[in-house]
Amino acid sequence: MSPAPRRSRRRILERSVPAVLVTGIGDAAMEAVTVGLQFDLPSAVVVRHTLDVENQQLTRVVSDLTGVVERHVHELEHACVACALREDVVPTLERLAASGRWGTVVAHLPVAAEALQACRVIESYADVAPHVHVAAVVAALDGETVLGDLLGDDLLHERSLHTSDDDTRGVAETAAAIVEYADAVVLAGASSPDARDLLRALARPQVPVVDDPSALDAGPLVDGAHLHAVTEAWVDVVRRGELPRYASEHVWTLDLRSDRPFHPDRLLESIERIGGGPRRSRGSFWLPSRPADVCVWDGAGGQLSIGTASPWGASAPLTRIVVHGLVSGPLASTPDDVQAAFEHCLLTDTEMAERGPYWEVVEDGLEPWLGDVRRAA
Repeated sequence: MSPAPRRSRRRILERSVPAVLVTGIGDAAMEAVTVGLQFDLPSAVVVRHTLDVENQQLTRVVSDLTGVVERHVHELEHACVACALREDVVPTLERLAASGRWGTVVAHLPVAAEALQACRVIESYADVAPHVHVAAVVAALDGETVLGDLLGDDLLHERSLHTSDDDTRGVAETAAAIVEYADAVVLAGASSPDARDLLRALARPQVPVVDDPSALDAGPLVDGAHLHAVTEAWVDVVRRGELPRYASEHVWTLDLRSDRPFHPDRLLESIERIGGGPRRSRGSFWLPSRPADVCVWDGAGGQLSIGTASPWGASAPLTRIVVHGLVSGPLASTPDDVQAAFEHCLLTDTEMAERGPYWEVVEDGLEPWLGDVRRAA
């Protein structure tokens, strides 16, 4: 599928139907938000997708205020979110919007599916879904369990929430990414001040954090809360500009930043000190053994993923990791050792002077995660 020209946002809003995507890691919270939106938007149609990994099936239920409009079970060759989006979710959004029967589409995505995949497809390929645009993405979470969901060490498959047989993501990694991409965050059930502050620290600035699904205002969502370029910049691996600081007595934040690379050996020694524990950390780094590669850092709840993204190209390499943690409570942690470990990993003045930031090496010990070392640039 070749990319089509990007569409003007003004033209999209004039001629296409708004879609609100509901995301989360628990069906009850997502259902509460979906039902609330359906009643707030009488002209809306709701499409709910449920992924059954074991039986390789995707179930689609379409309903409006009159009742169930259609129900279909789609047999997938490989049960995963990417297949579900490509084969049924996005095509269904387009079909319902193109019918002209409803004024809004509310999409209850499969549990633990991230909205960014659907948003990128709809935004990037004009011919795939010309009659629908993503007006908003809503993250729906359980208020009573949200701290553990964001900072605990459970894996999705341990809760039977995995979206494919090879889905190795952590619950915290998934929940944090869902919050960071959202245009509104809604809590179903009682929550604590530290939970709400953590959500505000993770979410994009000005994104509302709502304590009750019934208090969610659907109007601004349908009007177009989702600004794709703004959202993509917020979740980008490499963030160069100044980030807003969210002041909180419950949450600490470190913005660890340097133009120097990590020393591969010291990174391996200290990686758990930065990426372990009940914290959320994400960003980019670079290595003198791989100076052309943007290295991705994505950690939450003691689980850490590192990998490579597109090359730096003409851009200057940057090591920057933003870390959030709680000040008190069972999931509390302290920022001091994280800061010290980050600084310990950076090349020293002596190393920069004697060996420089670009090394010619055969291997650096990070091959299991980053692949083979290529010739230094």
